[in-house]
Amino acid sequence: MIKSDLFNIIFFIMSDFWKRVDEELEYKGINRAFLARKCNFSVTNIGQGIKLNSTPSAETAVKIANVLGVSVEYLVLGINPKINHNLREEQKQLRLFRKYKNLIENCEQLAPKKIQILNQIAEEFKS
Repeated sequence: MIKSDLFNIIFFIMSDFWKRVDEELEYKGINRAFLARKCNFSVTNIGQGIKLNSTPSAETAVKIANVLGVSVEYLVLGINPKINHNLREEQKQLRLFRKYKNLIENCEQLAPKKIQILNQIAEEFKS
């Protein structure tokens, strides 16, 4: 019984492997095809891993971690002792920037009064 519970806990923790890979791909601004090329396997392999919710072999996990610049421990377990709070906040800000890059660039070209109006409109939409 204890072995079964331990296995289920480990499986649950490891099941987010591909989610963390996708988060890192987004953070780095690269796609699965690029990752697959760099690791010498096909994008189909990534799709299969996601579909089956499986963790790749240790060798493949190491290749993926090296391309993404993170530890295997982070991809498999979600633990990264090197990332501190400030770095996580920077990562969050970078994701937001990438998401709203076009909007930011457009706003940068506006007069201060128009930016103020846009801020007021955004405040109204929040409520």
